[in-house]
Amino acid sequence: MNFGRGPPVVLNVGGTRYSFSREVLKDFPLRRVSRLHGCLSEQDVLEVCDDYDRERNEYFFDRHSEAFGFIMLYVRHGHLRFVPHMCELSFYNEMIYWGLEGSHLDYCCQRRLDDRMSETCTYYPAEEPPGEPGGRPEGKGRRPPGAEGGKWLERMRRTFEEPTSSVAAQVLATVSILFVIVSMVVLCASTLPEWRAPENRSMEEQSRYTAESVREPSGIIEAICIGWFTAECIVRFIVSKNKCEFVRRPLNIIDLLAITPYYISVLMTVFTGENSQLQRAGVTLRVLRMMRIFWVIKLARHFIGLQTLGLTLKRCYREMVMLLVFICVAMAIFSALSQLLENGLDLGTKNKDYASIPAACWWVIISMTTVGYGDMCPITVPGRILGGICVVSGIVLLALPITFIYHSFVQCYHELKFRSARYGRSLSAEFLN
Repeated sequence: MNFGRGPPVVLNVGGTRYSFSREVLKDFPLRRVSRLHGCLSEQDVLEVCDDYDRERNEYFFDRHSEAFGFIMLYVRHGHLRFVPHMCELSFYNEMIYWGLEGSHLDYCCQRRLDDRMSETCTYYPAEEPPGEPGGRPEGKGRRPPGAEGGKWLERMRRTFEEPTSSVAAQVLATVSILFVIVSMVVLCASTLPEWRAPENRSMEEQSRYTAESVREPSGIIEAICIGWFTAECIVRFIVSKNKCEFVRRPLNIIDLLAITPYYISVLMTVFTGENSQLQRAGVTLRVLRMMRIFWVIKLARHFIGLQTLGLTLKRCYREMVMLLVFICVAMAIFSALSQLLENGLDLGTKNKDYASIPAACWWVIISMTTVGYGDMCPITVPGRILGGICVVSGIVLLALPITFIYHSFVQCYHELKFRSARYGRSLSAEFLN
């Protein structure tokens, strides 16, 4: 097919027609359109477009007409912007189809596209739709061997990992929350003096896992909670797709930190004896026992608020590092100046609280964060002026990265809400079925 001669070329994109002269196609800015110039047969043309009318020399593309109109504005004027009220990713797909890249967008639209792609690719990397584990379901009688087993494992994994994916997952999440609450109540109550008074036991004795303590109500409750968390962790490890990735997840590491102290304490009691020097000291066992407080973080599996906090900290680590750098630099400057003004100069009024720069760092940090315990305060006029500057500087420095962290928090919250809504729709379908 020779485009050197013949009638003008007509592009029909979603019902909107564009007419070009024959010479324009060769160097057309859109690669898909310029490929028409090199087509030698109708079959080659149909590989580029969706349909072709030989009589009218018209090429039909079943694409978004409004998006192509904005792309044609780029061809004519050199500025490419997003279509209003159109998804950025959908417009980006249209750009890729016609042979453009993200770098062709104007700077403001490039930032919008980068933010949208970042939030999508970060949280949904090749995620499968709910209710379709392992891809599209095959017809009856054509399922490969092991498909039923894989489907069952996938349902088990979603039941333990996604609390809103099914009725069973919600029941399991509720039971897990109850165990966490009961365990925390028992842990807090065990530190009350009234809890130990009837038996006249000290903290060291309270920390021991003896035969008598296991038979007590608190010991029985603790053993049941540990048994539940251990079984839950083992089942989740068995049904996980990637065992190495499972071990590296932060929440799973927290689970191990909360479970292992109990078994370590029991093994220490078994192998070292109840009256050993280590048992009488009780310090190690008390530290291990208090590590159960990590069970509170297990609630992050079931509450979007805690998940949003963790995801925000993960994405905003650069801003958090920047905030820490700001604070450290300000601490170094103000602590050195305050030590010099309050204690370093021979003014007759030496403040012993500022005897060294490390001691002054404590005053700087509580002043910058506007806590102000009042245990340290400058007494000289230059020191008080410096204290005012320190407080104002702390407010400004702490406020600078807050905007970025706030926007990231809102973005993460909407992502998790959207994900929860998707699994909620899956749950509704399961309930109706």
